[in-house]
Amino acid sequence: MIQPSSFLLEGGRKGVLLIHGLTGTPMEMKLLGKGLNHAGYTVSGMQLAGHCGTTDDLLATSWEDWYASVQAAADALAGHVDHLFVGGLSMGAVLALKLAADRPAQVAGVGVYGATFFYDGWTIPRLARLSFLLPLLKRLGIGRGRTFMEQPPYGIQDERLRAQISSAMLAGDSAAAGLPGNPWFALAEMHALAAITRRRLGGVVAPCLIAHARHDDVASVRNARLVERSVSGPTELLLLDHSYHMITVDQERRTLIERSAAFFDRVVARRAPA
Repeated sequence: MIQPSSFLLEGGRKGVLLIHGLTGTPMEMKLLGKGLNHAGYTVSGMQLAGHCGTTDDLLATSWEDWYASVQAAADALAGHVDHLFVGGLSMGAVLALKLAADRPAQVAGVGVYGATFFYDGWTIPRLARLSFLLPLLKRLGIGRGRTFMEQPPYGIQDERLRAQISSAMLAGDSAAAGLPGNPWFALAEMHALAAITRRRLGGVVAPCLIAHARHDDVASVRNARLVERSVSGPTELLLLDHSYHMITVDQERRTLIERSAAFFDRVVARRAPA
């Protein structure tokens, strides 16, 4: 079933599945999607299970549910294209890498945008840095109603855009801007997903464009370096100097679009029959 916040941009026989982050929305991927579509790609911006609704909607799902929705969206897009790429932002990048590891024959390449295996950016409070303990707290049933609230600059260096998005988020428009915080139990699921995917990174044989903000406020460049040294396929690293965590919408989004399209085009050219 098509989710209300998802989008599909019809293009050629090259396809890109775009995956948003935890508590996020497909809208954070739409500018990137439009750019890739203009470069000739069919683009599907999917909505993860449990997202774009209430906190209770999110807490009713697990990382397995999120991943199942990625698999279903990949299958739907694969039926319409000859080359399937997958790109994700933050937790979406983790999900994209897991899909590539699990389906090496299906995934032609990966856009790894602001991958978040560790919440270790410069705005993350000390308590939140201990979030690796959350899976234990969840098993004990402690903290179901607790949330780590988002902190300025909300992953965006562009001040005008930051004001627009933070206003929508804090006003409760979760379909447009996501939830204003990360529930503890959802973060516990995210940590379980990250741990499983870290162990599977060696199974990623598809080429990876690893893009990360040098001054990421949520997840440091350590996350990008982890992917770069762990995957088995060829990698290209793009470090952005004038963006924060939300690189798909921030000030260097045009650079990200151009580099992503060029990277995917090179992969398609290498896969073309002689």
